[in-house]
Amino acid sequence: MQTVRLASETDFAGWREAARALRARSVPPEAVLWTVDGAADLFAASVQGGEESRAFSVPREFLELADLVALHRSDERFALMYRLLWRLGGEADLLRIHSDPDVHKARGLAKAVSLAAHKMKAFVRFRLTADPHGEETYVAWFEPAHRVTEMTAPFFARRFSSMNFSILTPDLCVHWDTQRLVATPGADAADAPAEDALEDFWRTYYASIFNPARLKVGAMQKEMPRRYWRNLPEARLIPDLIAKAEARTSTMVSQAPTVPDRVIRAVQRTNRDALYDGLAPSTLEEVQAGLQMCRRCDLYRDATQGVAGEGPARARLMLVGEQPGDHEDLAGRPFVGPAGQVLDRALAAAGVPRDQAFVTNAVKHFKHDLRGKRRIHQTPTAGELNACRWWLDAERRIVRPRVIVALGATAGLAVFGKATPVAKARQQAIQLPDQAKGVVTYHPSYLLRLPDPDAKARAYAQFVDDLKFAWSLCPPPQGEVARRA
Repeated sequence: MQTVRLASETDFAGWREAARALRARSVPPEAVLWTVDGAADLFAASVQGGEESRAFSVPREFLELADLVALHRSDERFALMYRLLWRLGGEADLLRIHSDPDVHKARGLAKAVSLAAHKMKAFVRFRLTADPHGEETYVAWFEPAHRVTEMTAPFFARRFSSMNFSILTPDLCVHWDTQRLVATPGADAADAPAEDALEDFWRTYYASIFNPARLKVGAMQKEMPRRYWRNLPEARLIPDLIAKAEARTSTMVSQAPTVPDRVIRAVQRTNRDALYDGLAPSTLEEVQAGLQMCRRCDLYRDATQGVAGEGPARARLMLVGEQPGDHEDLAGRPFVGPAGQVLDRALAAAGVPRDQAFVTNAVKHFKHDLRGKRRIHQTPTAGELNACRWWLDAERRIVRPRVIVALGATAGLAVFGKATPVAKARQQAIQLPDQAKGVVTYHPSYLLRLPDPDAKARAYAQFVDDLKFAWSLCPPPQGEVARRA
């Protein structure tokens, strides 16, 4: 009997090394005993007998499957993986036979490990504490169904990249200091901190979103098994919420219907617009000044300033983008960043004088998500787009362009009032209610994001063609003979 001692319960690398050597020496599965005792020596005894076999490869699917199975708590996992490895030497399509007992069992173990990782991501609850230096840090205690702590740790590092945290489990502990992950031996539940002040807020939030009319106890306990309840601050509320669900549902049914949200929002919009309609700007200077005081939506809270359009007050061509970017937010001018440089180059290639076009955005404040020191662009919602359309309409009313180019789908929604697929609507002149003609094309930032050089070149050429097309629709100024290339 060949005995293999692995260094740890999750020593997959050690298993691979030993399994490769055993398989090369034709040691059958029934002649191998797999153990875990922390010993560095993989083999406890020399191999007795066996013939040399030809080297062979295994599908990547097997390695991925075995990598997950190794994290299961089953004592049979290493023996099962070696048995599959042994059989793959003569059964190349073995993993495709889902009815095979070994394959079925291995896939079941892997599925259980993946589920345990999912539950860990869902049910880890951090508590605020302080490290020995007095700095804020968050600590969580968790008991995963399988040994998935190290596998899921990168998820938490990405999600909470700017905070110090530790996740303690009986198997392994992981620690993140905003720069690197460190693993240490397992801990005890007593090492985790007691409740913090945030847990009362969390329980209040959980109780407020609990809908008794949609309660399905079986489905809830399947998604949130009882084994995790002891580590969840909201779990102590669950029995009482379940007990009172039927009575709360009856009360809800007996109450008079509330005013639909859409009615409330319509009234709020009417009141909001009535306030601004009395201040309707009549010049571009008034638009610029008014934007700095705009409170039609909440985007002003995180932006540096409102960014109005720029160009001649009677431009024949208006270009409408989505929203200011990071550079525009700081400068207070539209299209001055990398996307603006692409636009300037394309306008020149299309023969459109840049100083004769009015450039602006559908949304006037920079919407972003702060990640560390970087401000990452976020697409405006339909509500934010509708709120800011008041300013775009004011610019259109003042400038009175003959052709409006919507740069991208978001700008198309603002200009045309409906979703307008860019790829399908290119090179079309769309009649607008104010007698202007509309054209839709790509946003310059889309061209910057294309990774393939050939695709980027094709899209840029189409972008230039669309600008040429839009400029061809612009009537020449009075008294001037139009000459088109």
